[in-house]
Amino acid sequence: MTSMKGFVCSILVLFASWMMFASPALALDYNRETLIGVDFSGQDLTDNEFTKANMRESNLSHTNLNGVRFFATNLERANLEGADLRNSVLDSARLVRANLKDANLEGAFAANTKFEGATIEGADFTDVELRPDVQKLLCSVASGTNPTTGRDTRETLYCD
Repeated sequence: MTSMKGFVCSILVLFASWMMFASPALALDYNRETLIGVDFSGQDLTDNEFTKANMRESNLSHTNLNGVRFFATNLERANLEGADLRNSVLDSARLVRANLKDANLEGAFAANTKFEGATIEGADFTDVELRPDVQKLLCSVASGTNPTTGRDTRETLYCD
């Protein structure tokens, strides 16, 4: 009987451990954190907070970032390839030389975001709030079609 109790306890511990990793993550607060080079790729970070965090060279490729706050966040040289950035807040963020290839930014707020040198091939900027000078800069390098939404990058930026 003792071995049966031990077996059941072992199964319960394994199940609890599995549930801990299988459950969707709760929104976390990474505000003002130093997260240089951290690998968040493929994770579901919906509604997390990264305000004023330093995420230079971090890997956020193929990550669900829907509704995430990146206000004044340093994302210089970050990899956001294929990321879901719908409805995110990117205001005052630094996306200098960031990889936004095939990212979906639909409905994001990016009024004062810096995109110098960013790769935006296939990115979807539908309904993104941008300054006119930033929109012009992005149009000068825009190309491709987003594989998820099927929208042309130049069209989503209203390029001439």
